[in-house]
Amino acid sequence: MVIAELLVLAVGLSMDAFAVSICKGLSVTKTNFKQMAKCGLWFGGFQALMPLIGFYLGNLFADYIKAVDHWIAFLLLALIGANMLKDAFGEECECCNEKNADFSVKTMFTMAIATSIDALMVGVSLAMAGNVNIWMAVAFIGVITCILSGFGVKVGGIFGNRFGGKAQIVGGVLLILLGIKILLEHLGIL
Repeated sequence: MVIAELLVLAVGLSMDAFAVSICKGLSVTKTNFKQMAKCGLWFGGFQALMPLIGFYLGNLFADYIKAVDHWIAFLLLALIGANMLKDAFGEECECCNEKNADFSVKTMFTMAIATSIDALMVGVSLAMAGNVNIWMAVAFIGVITCILSGFGVKVGGIFGNRFGGKAQIVGGVLLILLGIKILLEHLGIL
């Protein structure tokens, strides 16, 4: 994967965390650097860790599924992207409705896991795609998610919930396009 593809992947994956961070920003009366850093570090850390785990799990089973690995990568990315689109057009996220200003370890851990499950599956698809520097990929994903999540808290505090659904739409479309690209490359079309 080239750097531009890693950047697209990282931005796409970070959109769930960005949307949740906007919701967290909505829940506080005044945002501060500590809240931005907490969201950034929790979400960025888990978004980096999960694809790493998924990559190694995918490599464990790579020999068994090598003939269909490009289809698996495509399907996983397409399903994750479609789920993000479904969520974006569905109901407003719970954290926005509840106005929950809780930044405790328990709350942040739960939210970080919830927003990074898709990153685990992306890690599996990266293992199937081949020729991926996983360390560069997780660095891109973690750093970009950290920055966007911190920024999301500030955006939520300033602009309200105007961008949450739009961020998920962008993320979903980016992941679907990346899955299509992987499939087309393996089929020799690109």
